[in-house]
Amino acid sequence: MTNGVIEISALVKDHVSPFLQKRVRVLDGLTLTVQQGQTFGLLGPNGAGKTTTIKLSLGLLKPTAGEVKVLDCPAGSKTALSRIGFLPENPYFYSYLTGWEFLDFFGQLFNLSTNQRKERAKELLEMVSLTDAAHKPIHKFSKGMLQRLGIAQCLINEPDVLFLDEPNSGLDPIGRKDIRNILLKLKQAGKTIFLNSHLLPDVNELCDQIGVLHKGKLIAGGKVASICPSGNYKDLEQFFFDVISSCDKQSQPKISSSS
Repeated sequence: MTNGVIEISALVKDHVSPFLQKRVRVLDGLTLTVQQGQTFGLLGPNGAGKTTTIKLSLGLLKPTAGEVKVLDCPAGSKTALSRIGFLPENPYFYSYLTGWEFLDFFGQLFNLSTNQRKERAKELLEMVSLTDAAHKPIHKFSKGMLQRLGIAQCLINEPDVLFLDEPNSGLDPIGRKDIRNILLKLKQAGKTIFLNSHLLPDVNELCDQIGVLHKGKLIAGGKVASICPSGNYKDLEQFFFDVISSCDKQSQPKISSSS
């Protein structure tokens, strides 16, 4: 197997709880590889360590142990970041700007020329179906419109790798369908996509490979086509529930009885 676009090796992350004043292990020896052109879905209950994994991959957090390489560069390096697009779970938008101005601002951060920014903003707004709202203030955008603008923003630099943290979070069915269709187009264009999601029907349709993270550990994974040979997301749902339940049962302390 060739080296992956994303390589996570024995990754450990501890946080110190300010309330309990003790060290809490958020990630515990996570190892996984995402190949070029793959769409990888990291699944897990709330608090499993999914968002922490993305932040470590972007260099927003420093690992306690282990390492992450993206595009054969250390996480957080300028070389890697210039080729990455990122959509956080709760993106912040400058609400007084219009959608067009927002994309123009991000284009300036990547040192795009005026003509490049104009062409890229036009192309992306069309791609995410926001052309008619291009000059509307962002504070008037719906949740679905904000998510579509967020995806446009993370594509402004024509990245090779996308990190998406709950891209369909809080959307209605129409909004979910819009975002799913955009991601399918990016997948068909050969982008490498790493996403976190609780929405298993979307994961089933979008992802080539998945991993299940629970209590900081990768407990299962595999090709979606193997897990769901019929194409029915309920197979993935059952797989997810089974591995989480099995892990919880194994971690329960055994109670001995004495006669």
